Amino acid sequence: MNSAEEKVYEILNRLGIGFVRYEHPPVYTVAEARLHWAGLPGARCKNLFLRDEKGQRHFLVIAEHEKPVDLKKLALKLGEKRLSFASPERLRRYLGVDPGSVSPFGLINDLNKEVEVIIDADLEIAETVHFHPNINTVTIGLSLADFKKFLAWTGNSFRFVKL
Repeated sequence: MNSAEEKVYEILNRLGIGFVRYEHPPVYTVAEARLHWAGLPGARCKNLFLRDEKGQRHFLVIAEHEKPVDLKKLALKLGEKRLSFASPERLRRYLGVDPGSVSPFGLINDLNKEVEVIIDADLEIAETVHFHPNINTVTIGLSLADFKKFLAWTGNSFRFVKL
């Protein structure tokens, strides 16, 4: 277990959040992860780290792994002209993770609370959600209620939006 992963578990344990841990080979895309997620109950989530046109606002967008995300429509909903994927450097600076390991647990590293979290409204009915614990060789599942508890603890703004 690496220190980034251990830090996630330490915080979840401190918050009284239970989770189930699944190990798998490294995955960098949803297509690769799909091979290892077949038996997982609940919503398997993808995470997109985006920035606005000027690089002043950053968004972590969370959706069910098979759901397409239209960046043009999302930009309009967020009051932006255009959204694009943030660079690996921005990803490391704001969430402290590398490409392939994007996760809401990276918010642990966003000390200035600069990343806005946008969650697909369809996930509001999920009982369980799955994410990488800041490393792409493990996926953990936790209840949606506990995930919301974690998000509240981070202090980052978050909202559910119909994607």
